[in-house]
Amino acid sequence: MQVLSLFLVIGALSGCGNGDSLESFGGPTMGSTYSIKYVRYTGIPGPAEVQQQVQHILAEVDQQMSTYRSDSDIERFNELPANSCQPMPASILQLVRVGEQLSIESDGSFDLTVEPLLNLWGFGPQAREEKVPSAEALAEVRQRVGHGHLRIEGDRLCKDAPVNVDFNSIAAGYAVDQIAGKLTALGIDSYLVEVTGELKALGKKPDGSPWRIALEEPRDDQQVVERVIVVDGHGVSTSGDYRKYFEQDGRRYSHTFDARTGKPVEHALASVTVIHTSALMADGLSTLLLILGPERGWDYAEKHQVGAFFVMRTDSGFVTRSSQAFVRLSADKTK
Repeated sequence: MQVLSLFLVIGALSGCGNGDSLESFGGPTMGSTYSIKYVRYTGIPGPAEVQQQVQHILAEVDQQMSTYRSDSDIERFNELPANSCQPMPASILQLVRVGEQLSIESDGSFDLTVEPLLNLWGFGPQAREEKVPSAEALAEVRQRVGHGHLRIEGDRLCKDAPVNVDFNSIAAGYAVDQIAGKLTALGIDSYLVEVTGELKALGKKPDGSPWRIALEEPRDDQQVVERVIVVDGHGVSTSGDYRKYFEQDGRRYSHTFDARTGKPVEHALASVTVIHTSALMADGLSTLLLILGPERGWDYAEKHQVGAFFVMRTDSGFVTRSSQAFVRLSADKTK
């Protein structure tokens, strides 16, 4: 599950005398919002036409992947008993394969089937109460969690246990990539696409300046800019544990789960921002690194050359750490 941790720093909306203009539109989606900004010049379609194309993509993603509507493709699969299969769109099979990759690379810490755990602890779509569950309840639910219970047979998704698949950690990034691809097909070569906080930017604004994104300090009391980065041709995703949590008996429990333990993570990593050519992979990797924590996550980022920006809690405030890939990918090359 993602937390909106990115401000869109757009700057002036006016052109620079060459007839180019910055068009923008947005609206509700996935329980949150989306926004599109793109540079329009002669031959580029207007915002009404572009918005129609974008909303078609978002509606298709919702119909296929939403866990908040009973008629979505993935919820119909989730209602099936163990040892069942269901034909699925290629998009869902793609996300299942990405989830499998991330699960294997994290030794099972990242998992698309943790929805029953989220519900049990009070964070999921079927949750009733935020509380620490009993050991017996946790043991029972963990039998219904595990990416290894899924398999793909041709165009069918199958399961050998009554698992539920939840794409919250990667669906928005997938939607961003699909929208970016549509904009490119429409001839748009400068844009900023944002869906529920996941984003992708390409090109420059009409005045020639780059798209700048402000990363938010991981606080739940106010919005404070931690760092401003430049994005061109990459997706950006931030995952954090600071907006959705509860406290019980003096301990803090966040909505970020390690599937290996069935419990919320307990470490000092407050948020992770990832830059990647694919918004889908940035989305998934930011969640994976947040689950792994400041040490294991850093080792993973270095090993796989992931552009990652870590923010850790300390007794005296926040400290940050940037991978070499992050520094390189987020640098302002216009200076």
